Amino acid sequence: MSTDNTTQGGAPDGVRLAAGDTEVTVRPDHGCRIESLRVGGTELLRQGDKYGCFPMVPWCGRLAHGEFRNGGELHRMPLNAPPHAIHGTGRDLCWHTARTGPTEAVFTYDLADPAAPWPYPGRVTQLVQLGADGTSLTLTMGVEATGDSFPAQAGWHPWFRRNLGEGKDVYLDFLPEWQEERGPDHLPTGRRITPRPGPWDDCFGVPRGVAATLTWPGRLELKVTSRAEWVVVYDEQEAAVCVEPQTGPPNGLNTLPRLVTPIDPLEISMTWSWRSLSGDTA
Repeated sequence: MSTDNTTQGGAPDGVRLAAGDTEVTVRPDHGCRIESLRVGGTELLRQGDKYGCFPMVPWCGRLAHGEFRNGGELHRMPLNAPPHAIHGTGRDLCWHTARTGPTEAVFTYDLADPAAPWPYPGRVTQLVQLGADGTSLTLTMGVEATGDSFPAQAGWHPWFRRNLGEGKDVYLDFLPEWQEERGPDHLPTGRRITPRPGPWDDCFGVPRGVAATLTWPGRLELKVTSRAEWVVVYDEQEAAVCVEPQTGPPNGLNTLPRLVTPIDPLEISMTWSWRSLSGDTA
């Protein structure tokens, strides 16, 4: 039975969803991140305070020097990755649990939250839906303006484990149309180049939508799909591989602003779907 819960945050151990042999834990009290995704008893996400899969909102990736303009107004965000601001403020907040059920839950936070230094009123909503058979997870996020219009971005930063504890490391397959050239300041230069071999901390253009496959040989295949036209791949760490669908490139509030208005909210959705490879002989 579904319940309505408009209290701040949630239980200290998170909101749990379950279907089939899959268990998902969401931590609204810790940036509304997906803290855990366990399939058949195996954890797929890197564990730790900074990891799991967190929402990036109201901007994604690095924001140059923490600054952006909205018309003639200049705004400065805290430099949490000096000399830049990174990944928005939503991951640092306690979200409200609006509704929970066995396989889905809804969470919100107000952009005007005093703990979040965002200069415009609005609301962010995240819907987490576990497939009834336990073989998919869909995340949907919306950004609404309740006053003045403002530029915004939204996306997710999942940390998939490079190795599931035995067997070979994960293999990532995706076919972007271009790569955003990365400057020495880790920001896109504005040039679109032919995709280069990894390792990456780079943004790619996928105008037909994100379609990436992570394969842990002999264990599991997981597909990441989204209608988002940008994806950042970060695989420079030994422990994890990140595939991050988002509504614009890093520093996009300045270079490719998408305006959110009271009649035109921003929305993004992403689905992970998986299947076991334990019966494969390859």
